[in-house]
Amino acid sequence: MSVDVKIGIENSPRELAFTSADKADDVYAAAQRALDGTDSVLALTDDKGARVLVPAAKIAYIEVGSAESRRVGFGAA
Repeated sequence: MSVDVKIGIENSPRELAFTSADKADDVYAAAQRALDGTDSVLALTDDKGARVLVPAAKIAYIEVGSAESRRVGFGAA
């Protein structure tokens, strides 16, 4: 199951937003390691296979959400 990830970067007006093919728990664990100083770089992979690397010292916030399947049509609820 893929998850939506948003990363706020210090001194940057825009956030980095992408969908990761990893599990939410794996993304959360990588974020924890980066924020507590275990890892100096947060390394994630998006759903298309591109690597996303963010220096841990520049991370303002990280939001890990769940991705929903898109609903199409008038009867979608």
